[in-house]
Amino acid sequence: MSILVINSGSTSVKYKLFADDETEIKQGVLENIKDHLKGVKQVLREIGDLRGLDAVGHRVVHGGDKFSKPLEINAENFIELEKFNGLAPLHNPYNLAGIKAAGEYLPQIKQIAVFDTAFYAGLPESSRHYGLPIELARQYKIYRYGFHGLSHQYVMEEAADKLKITASKINLIICHLGGGWSATAVKAGKPIDTSMGWTPLEGLVMMTRCGDIDPSIVLGLLKFLPGEINLEKINQVDDMLNHQSGLKGLAGVNNYLELIKILSLGDEHAKLAFDIAISRLVKYIGAYWTELEGRVNAIIFTGQVGAGNPLTRNRVMARIKCLGELPMLAIKTNEELMIMREVKKLISQNDRV
Repeated sequence: MSILVINSGSTSVKYKLFADDETEIKQGVLENIKDHLKGVKQVLREIGDLRGLDAVGHRVVHGGDKFSKPLEINAENFIELEKFNGLAPLHNPYNLAGIKAAGEYLPQIKQIAVFDTAFYAGLPESSRHYGLPIELARQYKIYRYGFHGLSHQYVMEEAADKLKITASKINLIICHLGGGWSATAVKAGKPIDTSMGWTPLEGLVMMTRCGDIDPSIVLGLLKFLPGEINLEKINQVDDMLNHQSGLKGLAGVNNYLELIKILSLGDEHAKLAFDIAISRLVKYIGAYWTELEGRVNAIIFTGQVGAGNPLTRNRVMARIKCLGELPMLAIKTNEELMIMREVKKLISQNDRV
C-alpha cells in the first residue's frame, strides 16, 4: 500500500507519498501555481511511478456540521462540501480544487478528504455553542468547529510519546503558530476548548486575521466605509478581517520573519503587533490552564512560528511563570502524516466490512 497526501492551498500544492509503514517516499511543494489542474499534474509527474497507489488523501479545512470523519469523495458529497467554502474562504475552495484535479488524473483511485475540524467534533456543548438564540444557531449551524485539528492531533500524539504518557490520559495546552494561530486545551486526550470557532477568523491575532473583536466593529465598518451596504461592501469587510488585519495590519509586513527582523531594529509598529499577539496568546493559555484545573502535563508549541524561532515561545513562557514550572515542548507538526494515518484507518475499516 502507498498513500499520496495532497495539501492544496491558494497558490501552492504540498505533497507527500507514504509507504504502508509510514516511511516517506517522496515529498515536495509547488509554489505560485495559478491552475490547480496543472499543479496536480506536475505533482504526479514529479512522483513518477504510481503503481501500487491505494488512495489520495486531501486536507480539507472545514467539514461543517456534516462531515466529522474521513470521507471518500463522490459526486454527491463533493457538492455538499462546496457549501462550506464560505466558512473557510482562505482554504476550502483550494482544498476542493486539489481534490477535483486529482480525480481528473486518477479517476480509479480513492480520493479521501480528511478534515481539520474533525478533531473537535466532540467538543463539550459549553465550548461548542455561542451565546446566540438557540433556534437560530441550530437553523444556520452556527457552532464553534475549531481548526488546525490535524496539527493539534499529531503533536498531541507526539507529546504523549515523548512524555511517556498514554494519549488517552494526557492534558495539554497546544499552541499552533504559523500563518494562522490557534490554541487548544486537551483533557484526557480530547479537546475541550479551542480558540478558533465557526470559521478560522476567531481567536488569536494571526498573520493576516484579526482574531477576537467586538462584533459591533463589523457593523460599524459596514456603516463607516463609503457606499451602500451591499454584497460588495460585505466582501470588502470580509477581506479586511481575513487578509488585511492581524500582524500585517498592525505592522505592515506579510511575513513573521520580517516582523521579527524589524522588531529587532526597534520598529514601534512591530513591537505593538508582537505585544498584542503575545498578550492574546497568554490570555488564552491562562484560560485553558484554569479549564484544566492546573493539571497540565505540558505546553506544546508547533507550526512554523511555534516550533521555529524560539523568541515567541520564550516570551510566552516568561509571561506565564505564575502558572508554575510547566514543561514546554516545541514539536514540528506533520499534518500530511496525520492525514495518511486517517486514510489508512478508513481503508482498513472498509476492507473489514
